Amino acid sequence: MKSVEEEEKFLTGILRNFGNARSLNTVILYKNTPVGMISFNKFNTINQYADIGYWLGTEYVGNGIMHRAVAGICDLGFRDYGVHKVEIHAAVDNARSNGVAKKAGFHFDGSLRANELLADGFHDENVWSLLREEWEKIDS
Repeated sequence: MKSVEEEEKFLTGILRNFGNARSLNTVILYKNTPVGMISFNKFNTINQYADIGYWLGTEYVGNGIMHRAVAGICDLGFRDYGVHKVEIHAAVDNARSNGVAKKAGFHFDGSLRANELLADGFHDENVWSLLREEWEKIDS
């Protein structure tokens, strides 16, 4: 459980990055109930790619909600933001998150050692990517 101060810092960062056009955070609704979040964590305008992140309440896992949310944010990225590539970074031991990337048609690019700092220390991450031309084949 996060403290009020940690949540305030998180939300302040979201607003600052959105105001600077560096990220976009959206709420995932299921039957008109907020059940999670999906976001463009960062936009790289020089290389034209975006990194997405997501989380979903445990009681909503397994309903295809995240798969649809990833498809929707990819659509937004490719159609409206004009990115060339969308990336997902998922902890190596997070089978569900890696499964979401695979099911959505992302390509496994490799692993980065000790790339994500969590409460219990550094974790290795898998990197997944979807290129515009790959998305166009999926979307058609």
